[in-house]
Amino acid sequence: MAELKSVEVEPAISRDRLAELLNEDLAREYQAIIAYVVYSQVLKGAEFMNIADQLQVHARQELEHALIISRQIDYLGKMPVVESKPVRTSEDAREMLRFDLENENETIRNYRDRVRQCEALGEYSMAEQIRQILVNEQDHQIDLATALGEEVPDVNTLRSSTPLRRTG
Repeated sequence: MAELKSVEVEPAISRDRLAELLNEDLAREYQAIIAYVVYSQVLKGAEFMNIADQLQVHARQELEHALIISRQIDYLGKMPVVESKPVRTSEDAREMLRFDLENENETIRNYRDRVRQCEALGEYSMAEQIRQILVNEQDHQIDLATALGEEVPDVNTLRSSTPLRRTG
């Protein structure tokens, strides 16, 4: 009978690459902090007062996410980035909320990938921390979709270049 040999499979991602991707996520968290701070203050009109208050809460949560992601980047032996991704603004409140929703959709997709990548490297604690961030990000997505009067997008089928339009 043939003897079975153990074969070690290289993970699909390296620790260095994971740190690079987490730095991109960190820049997106900075973007979200800035956007939520600004949008929460400039949204006008009775229909947006509730979401404006929620955006202030979101800003605080995004800061907590940035701290968690920074800690993980440091744990991987890399330096956290210090610049944000660009923040889009508009005079139109609905357009600003749309920008936020698109950003949250992208963030959720990326963090779902990060969980799988962390687990591939055996970084289960890091994966769990990112799962906790995902809980907040999905709540933000729900809040924004609700404020826009839309159903929550299925991020598994969306790509960032896909316009988010309500049909029907």
